Amino acid sequence: MSFLKVSGTKIVDKDGKEVILRGAGLGGWMNMENFISGYPGCEFQIRAALADVVGKEKSEFFFDKFLEYFFTEEDAIFFKSSGLNCIRLPFNYRHFEDDMNPRVLKKDGFKHLDRVIDLCAKHGIYTILDLHTAPGGQNTDWHSDMGGHIANFWNHKDFQDRVLWLWKELALHYKDNTWIAGFNPLNEPTDPYHTRVIDFYDQVYNVIREVDTNHVLFFDGNTFASDFSHFGDNHKKWENAAYSIHDYTVYGFPNAPEEYVGSEGQLRRLRRSYEKKREWMDERGLCVWNGEWGPVYARKEYEGEKTDLINEERYKVLKDQLAIYNKDRLSWSIWLYKDIGFQGMVFISRETPYMTLFKDFLAKKHRLAVDAWGADDTYVRHIYQPLMDLIVQEVPEEYRNLYPHPVWKLSDRIGRLARNILVAEFLVKEWAEHFRGKSEAELDEIAQSFKFSNCLFRDGLNKILKENASLVAESD
Repeated sequence: MSFLKVSGTKIVDKDGKEVILRGAGLGGWMNMENFISGYPGCEFQIRAALADVVGKEKSEFFFDKFLEYFFTEEDAIFFKSSGLNCIRLPFNYRHFEDDMNPRVLKKDGFKHLDRVIDLCAKHGIYTILDLHTAPGGQNTDWHSDMGGHIANFWNHKDFQDRVLWLWKELALHYKDNTWIAGFNPLNEPTDPYHTRVIDFYDQVYNVIREVDTNHVLFFDGNTFASDFSHFGDNHKKWENAAYSIHDYTVYGFPNAPEEYVGSEGQLRRLRRSYEKKREWMDERGLCVWNGEWGPVYARKEYEGEKTDLINEERYKVLKDQLAIYNKDRLSWSIWLYKDIGFQGMVFISRETPYMTLFKDFLAKKHRLAVDAWGADDTYVRHIYQPLMDLIVQEVPEEYRNLYPHPVWKLSDRIGRLARNILVAEFLVKEWAEHFRGKSEAELDEIAQSFKFSNCLFRDGLNKILKENASLVAESD
């Protein structure tokens, strides 16, 4: 077994044979996310709230069991049977150090990451290590787990230095592991000045290369892995590097501009969005990896009789995106592998202890649209519309589009700050109160809800992924 490496536009093995990585992201695991795992707000908030309700020891017990059950050997076996060969592993820096005790490696920091990397290797699955959450927040969204909308990672040198320290520790720990395809040093940066992200990539490249010259480095574009316009000729300094786009399309989400039928105009829009993201790499003959993409899906408890029609439309989007990727022999990692029923290849049954415990709370979260990802604000739009009208009335048009525009429109910014941060914050303690009085045995039973044996399968999605993985594998 040898390290994978970048050769021109391709990822290859030791013999120079092309290896196309086809996989999924293990989102919601070592970096928990609200829409994936069913809580409001950010991970650090719910961890603190649960400790307040059940005590520090029981809280740590629950989250440790959650991490254990979320991905086991059964998951690895199923994943491999789907024809997929790579899992992107997002993780939160808080597993390795504390804000109040920085640069001190936690004793159990590598416990679950090592376990899953080894399980994947056992079943012939590559992994890519993805720092999804950095101190201060490297982007403006909830999944950087900082509780606000300012990416302060870019405003404080010490936050950046702590990540450089962490990547050196990670590189030292994994430098000899050939089943790790590479490192994804920073998920979806949003640097409003565009230059600080380049400077940081220079630094993290040098820190990793001091101890590890073998693993591929996958650099996300700025503004949520979409913008390489300020990267210039920096690629000339970065050997064995690939560049990561995240290719989500409006057609894969609620409130799409129109029904998706795969018309020539719609296909042109899909292609143009994708091609624009990778334009800088194509002009220079560089390697591209699509680190995230994929539609979300309707759920019968919310969309009712429309569910199947909506999902057939989303599968059409999925197929058309894959047709584009197959033509380019693109490596990709769909978002995501497992969740509570919105986007995952597998999702936990509504009959499990976790889903029955939170049934009413999850319905409330949906109605209030407190999760940003794929939110349907139908029931609360009339509450926020006056605020939007006020801003439109009082703020000149040229000042309304604040960074990260165009990814965030005015309505998105209002939704992020008013619903996903403010209202969500008021729901955190309510989520934690569901656990009050639970014994360790009961907490363990709730955590077991996330085991593979308690999961259902999104058959339409898995069939399409397996068919396309086989097509690409046959042409390798």
